[in-house]
Amino acid sequence: MYSSTEYAMADSGSGGYSYLMEPLWWIGMITMIFGEIANFAAYAFAPAILVTPLGALSIIISAALAHIILREKLHTFGILGCVLCVVGSITIVLHAPQEREIDSVIEVWNLATEPAFLFYAALVVGAAIVLVVQFIPQYGQTHVMVYIGVCSLVGSLSVMSVKALGIALKLTFSGTNQLVYPQTWVFTLIVLTCVITQMNYLNKALDTFNTAVVSPIYYVMFTTLTILASIIMFKDWDRQTGTQIVTEMCGFVTILSGTFLLHKTKDMVDGSNAGSSSGSLLLRLPKHSEESNGFEQEGIPLRRQGSAKSPRPLRHPKHTPEEEGFDPEAVVPLRRQETCRSS
Repeated sequence: MYSSTEYAMADSGSGGYSYLMEPLWWIGMITMIFGEIANFAAYAFAPAILVTPLGALSIIISAALAHIILREKLHTFGILGCVLCVVGSITIVLHAPQEREIDSVIEVWNLATEPAFLFYAALVVGAAIVLVVQFIPQYGQTHVMVYIGVCSLVGSLSVMSVKALGIALKLTFSGTNQLVYPQTWVFTLIVLTCVITQMNYLNKALDTFNTAVVSPIYYVMFTTLTILASIIMFKDWDRQTGTQIVTEMCGFVTILSGTFLLHKTKDMVDGSNAGSSSGSLLLRLPKHSEESNGFEQEGIPLRRQGSAKSPRPLRHPKHTPEEEGFDPEAVVPLRRQETCRSS
């Protein structure tokens, strides 16, 4: 698998951008852009506290496509995880707050420049800079939370900017031109900066660590920070009762549980299919077989196989003892003679 990219200077996990040379990466990127355009439109018509958790539905679609196209086994726990995601999504949809009526991008700008959100934005930017400057050079290749932390922090600001830009475009298409306001172009610049940063470090995380580890952690952190940013900026919970808020949180926790269960058990197969006599027993397949690396590795590995460092080869002596004129058997008689003399 790695032979197709061996001509590249370095992979993204090592700081390079060799994935830009991969046609498959561009195909995935183009399809993702179409999906993000639809997601962009959703933020213009619905609150972020509703749109962002519904991203878990993409996990269900991915699991279904992997079962159909890649012939991956979708076992009982995987189906249960999908059901939990659907139940949690329905719960959030039924109790989500109504979209706030906004008549101008100036109103969004006033919300974004309130002290509470400015404090949150400064905290996020400061934390992201500290992670990039201080922690990534030292722990980027060993701790999955470093790359994902940057993506999630910057992603929460990108969603708020995307929503502001979406509202400006919606009002423009409805007849009220918002492109004449400089605030619209400021939001556009913030969107471009945040999205490029988010894509860069997400690709590094996926290239360095296992996708089954990155995806659920990134979803949890990104969704949590986005909901927090939306609550601070758009004050979504001010228009809801305590019962609605608690119900939304229960739906969100249900989605998280389904996401975790689906990724945690994705490498398991039914024991009957694996030749086990227990029938309903679930077994976890090793990520790499014994023949490939000389040992059996259980569970989901943290790092990708291509990112792991190859073991250091053993050093062989330049000359064997026989070549140097040393006879190991000659030591035994000498020791026996010494023993006999002492006796």
